[in-house]
Amino acid sequence: MQTPLYELRGATRFFQLGGTTIKAVDGVDLTLDAEEFVAIEGPSGSGKTTLLQLLGALDRPSSGEVLFEGRDLSTLGDGELAELRLRSFGFIFQQFNLLSTLTAVQNVEAGLAPLRVSAGKLRERSLAMLSEVGLRDRAFHLPSQLSGGEQQRVAIARALTAEPRVVLADEPTGNLDSRSGTDIIALLTELASKHGSTIIVSTHDAELAARAPRRLIMHDGRLIGDGKNGKEAAPAKKRG
Repeated sequence: MQTPLYELRGATRFFQLGGTTIKAVDGVDLTLDAEEFVAIEGPSGSGKTTLLQLLGALDRPSSGEVLFEGRDLSTLGDGELAELRLRSFGFIFQQFNLLSTLTAVQNVEAGLAPLRVSAGKLRERSLAMLSEVGLRDRAFHLPSQLSGGEQQRVAIARALTAEPRVVLADEPTGNLDSRSGTDIIALLTELASKHGSTIIVSTHDAELAARAPRRLIMHDGRLIGDGKNGKEAAPAKKRG
C-alpha cells in the first residue's frame, strides 16, 4: 500500500493569548495523496492558514502528528526542516513577497539561489518558468511595473522553479480582482498537472474553492467538510 503524501492524526496548534487558549487547529485528521489539488476554505480565523503552516513545516503541532511521506515532522530538527522546506515545498503568499529592487526573472532566480544552481542554468530555468506562466516578455520588469495578477504569476514561477513536491498557496487571490483570481487558480491547476506537484490553496472564497478537485472546509480550527470532484463537501470523519 502506497504511503500517503500527508497524514495528520489529531493535529492541533494552540496559542496562548494572555489567559486565553486560542485553538487555531483543533484535532484535525486528514490524509492527502500525491498530485492532489486541494482547497482549504474558511473565513478569517478558521485555522486554514495555521493548517497550511503545519503542512509546510513552517510550524510544529502542539499535539498530534503531521506526517509527510511517512516522516513525523515534529520529530525533525530545525536543519532537517529547513532542508525539507527548501527542496520539497514551494510557497505562494497573498502579498506576493517579491523583492521590489529585482526584476521578475531575478525574483524567480532568488528561489533557486539556495540550491547552488550554476549562473547559466539559473537564468535558463527561471526564464523557462516565466514562459510557462505567460510572462517571458515581462522578465526584465520590476514588480512596480507589473499588475497584481502578473506579480502573482512571478510568485508562482518562483515557487515552482525548484520542482517542489508540494506548493502551498495562502490566499493567493486575496489581493486580486475576481477575473485575475480565477486566472490564477486555472494556472495553478494547469501547472499542477504538468509538473506533478501537489497544490494546497487556502481561501475564504467559496467560488474559487469550488474549482478545486478537492475542497476542505474549516471552522473554528476544525475540519468540518471534505468533498471531491465537485460534489458537496461531506462532513469530515471524526476520530474514534
